[in-house]
Amino acid sequence: MSFLAPLAPGVSAAGALDRDDIEALAAQGVRTIVNNRPDGEERGQFPAAEAGAVAAAHGVAYHHIPVTGPGLSKADVDAFAAVLAGAEEPIVAHCRSGTRSALLWALVRLRAGDDPAALIARAKQCGIDIAMLPAVARRIGL
Repeated sequence: MSFLAPLAPGVSAAGALDRDDIEALAAQGVRTIVNNRPDGEERGQFPAAEAGAVAAAHGVAYHHIPVTGPGLSKADVDAFAAVLAGAEEPIVAHCRSGTRSALLWALVRLRAGDDPAALIARAKQCGIDIAMLPAVARRIGL
């Protein structure tokens, strides 16, 4: 696991996870993992079905909400919001670099009324650039 970016209490973003990362997160007490990577995004990627099985074996809830930057939609934000609303914390959302997961989190928070500049700044403190947040929000109608 390249890094773990604490976006908010109980919610972090991460880069790509493999079997060892999921096992380590479970040992650290993570209760929910959200995979935002489409299967087959890159060669050698840990498949979602296998990741879900490893998570389940360790008592960790697993959700697969695959998104791509250009294809990110309001429905993806709705699905992510539903997981955040009902999932046991701590939650780790991941994609290849952490950016899509942080962007999804920020879109949920933006819809809840949070300041976009503050969301961008928080992600930047974690080493993630989501400066595109306002443009994406406009594109998907938030």
